[in-house]
Amino acid sequence: MAHRLAELAEHVGARLVGDPEVRIEDVCTLPHGRPGCIAFLANPRYRRYLATTRASAILVREADVEAARGHHLLVVDDPYLAHARIARLLHPPVHPAGGRHPTAVVHETAEIDPSAWIGPHVVVEADVRIGPRCQIHAGCYLGEGVTVGEESCLHPHVTVLHGVRIGRRCILHPGAVIGSDGFGLAREGERWIKVPQLGSVRIGDDVEVGANTTIDRGAIEDTVIEDGVKLDNQIQVAHNVRIGAHTAIAGCAGISGSADIGRHCMLGGGVGVVGHLSIADGCVVTGMSMVTHDLREPGVYSSGLPALPNDKWNRIAARLRHLDELARRLQRLERRLDKGEGTS
Repeated sequence: MAHRLAELAEHVGARLVGDPEVRIEDVCTLPHGRPGCIAFLANPRYRRYLATTRASAILVREADVEAARGHHLLVVDDPYLAHARIARLLHPPVHPAGGRHPTAVVHETAEIDPSAWIGPHVVVEADVRIGPRCQIHAGCYLGEGVTVGEESCLHPHVTVLHGVRIGRRCILHPGAVIGSDGFGLAREGERWIKVPQLGSVRIGDDVEVGANTTIDRGAIEDTVIEDGVKLDNQIQVAHNVRIGAHTAIAGCAGISGSADIGRHCMLGGGVGVVGHLSIADGCVVTGMSMVTHDLREPGVYSSGLPALPNDKWNRIAARLRHLDELARRLQRLERRLDKGEGTS
């Protein structure tokens, strides 16, 4: 459904520059702009496309108004955020009618709201509770005693094991596994003894879990994912981890057991977090960093080396092999200088 540009301006609190009657029916990028769509300029690298884009309107910051002159504009503080709100308005979520596919297997003690949809080949075990307007898509498995809050969506082939609690308006993408056993083992001589994983997983409201992400159940107490957490694809969350509200973690991160991650944090792709440590509220950890000690203050943290031209990296690697020897030589020189022996 198309909206007038004036309606979109009101929706996102924007200052409108241009014709308020322009009709917008979709969103697009600047390089691939087309009539009837609204694009956004959030990254300065894309300014060069202002001259060639065919988008009917553009979301810009105040600082970019002059560069975008000649286009119909919505001027906002955060073009990407405004883009998200407009995209949600133009593409509202589709809720299938409540019901149950004939191939679904549902235990007689399960409580399912009539407005919820249970898709093909879904298995719902005993004492499961599924709230209003939930969507449980094809091939999902819900173990005994699972609770799913209202308007949550489980995409195909999500596995939720016994006792897990999922809040309202959550989205679990294909292949996510919630409540698998934590990696709990005790050493007995030359072999390992499995430690029973007796806790569960508690997921708050408005949480999103990416495809093939795994959240392990707690060993004794629960693994806890607080409200508004966003987890990307292929993340490992180990047993008894706590992730604070509105924290976002990018793909392929690994969170070891009993780590405590604060609220409003951001962890980049491939970050590793050692177990039993704490990360304070408001920390940002850049991609591929390894967190090996508590981060007690908010801020940006990094480790590792960024990609370099191969010949430069080879020279650095060769010098790293001599680093210990160089450090010892430097210490000897410093001791001689402290004694007034000189360097000759």
